Amino acid sequence: MRHLRVEPWLLVLPVVVLLLIGFVLPVGTVLLSSVTTTGGGWTLENFSRFFESSFHLGAAWRSIRLAVIQTIVVLVISLPLAYVMTRVSARVQAFMMIAIVLPLMTSVVVRSFGWVILLGPAGPLADIPGFLQLSRTNQGLLGTELGINIAMVQVLIPFAVLSILGVLNGVDRRLEEASRTMGASFARTFGNVILPLSVPGLIAGGTLVFAMSISSFITPNLIGGAQIPVVASIIYTDATTNLNWPFAAAQSVLMLIVVLATIGITSKLAARNR
Repeated sequence: MRHLRVEPWLLVLPVVVLLLIGFVLPVGTVLLSSVTTTGGGWTLENFSRFFESSFHLGAAWRSIRLAVIQTIVVLVISLPLAYVMTRVSARVQAFMMIAIVLPLMTSVVVRSFGWVILLGPAGPLADIPGFLQLSRTNQGLLGTELGINIAMVQVLIPFAVLSILGVLNGVDRRLEEASRTMGASFARTFGNVILPLSVPGLIAGGTLVFAMSISSFITPNLIGGAQIPVVASIIYTDATTNLNWPFAAAQSVLMLIVVLATIGITSKLAARNR
């Protein structure tokens, strides 16, 4: 009996150790650094400095706004795509799965540089009438929020599709067939049957996409550049160029609070939906 009680803990131990080393210890270090001065004292000046700076508050609002926009656009695209994947043959579904997962095997830096070429003034999209007029500069969509949204949506779609697909695969197709048999149109069936049943996947996918979007650094930095600063790029600059680790840590803590608050809200929505 004693052996049976200890065995589950031994199985969980490697995961706990990995979690402590890879998450708890780094986050704890950042938390401590955010309330310390360069001399080692305790202070909340790093947080007050952030809220007193219009530049940092503007970047924070921009990061949240971009994350919300990208999350909405990604979910609007991913839900129909995931639905189609559940209604096609196994061969077509496998091909679509490869097409969705394959970009994840490519470095996000490579994909972002691809968008730099596509969205730039000399890219193939520049031949489209009115494309260059979308930007006030001669850089195409580089240095614009629209350019960042386009590139980030492409990066984030696979995560939302996989989250929604797992839920839709568990939906009984007879519910949809019953709705159509009763005379409901496809649009009404989708809105009254498929959409409500896919809410858990939408919540999970939306939470994941929002968390990844608001903390993204590479793509916004390459597409937006210095013209569109976001919190993640500012944190990187403060930590590596300005060498102001306490202030960078304070901004990281605030970003973590926003993400945790989002997870808490979506968790309550998921519980209410169940």
